Amino acid sequence: MPRISLTRRVIFAAAHRYRRPEWDDAQNEKAFGLCARPSFHGHTYTCDVTVSGPLDAQTGFVADLGVLDAILDRVVRAQLDHRNLNTDVPEFAESKLIPSGENLSQWIAERVQRELPSPAVVTRVRVSEEPSLWSTWERD
Repeated sequence: MPRISLTRRVIFAAAHRYRRPEWDDAQNEKAFGLCARPSFHGHTYTCDVTVSGPLDAQTGFVADLGVLDAILDRVVRAQLDHRNLNTDVPEFAESKLIPSGENLSQWIAERVQRELPSPAVVTRVRVSEEPSLWSTWERD
C-alpha cells in the first residue's frame, strides 16, 4: 500500500549556546567556536515536519491538518518560540542535550509523534538555522 506524505512548515525564533559544563571555556570554544560564547545567540528557525501514512479514502488526508497544526502549536511554537533553549527548555538545560539542530530535530520528532493520531507517523523533521544550514531527522 502506498504511503503519502504531508509536510507543514513552522517558523520560530530562539536563542541558544553550545556548551559542555564539564569542559573549560577553552575546550568549549575549540569544539563549538562562536556558538560557545556566554551571551548566547539566536536564529529564526524554519522547521519542516513531514507525516506519512495511508491516504484516507473518505477525507483524502494522510493526517487532519487542523490536528497537525494544533500539535505543532503546542510542541513547537509554545515551547520554543521566543525562548532561550538552554534556560527555558528542560531537556536542553546545563548538563543535558546540546541544543544543536540535530538534537532539536529529534526532540521535535519525538514530541510530535507522541501526540499524532495513528495511522500517521512522523517520518522527517528538518530544522534550519539559516538558509545554508539544516539538520534532518528521518525515520528508519
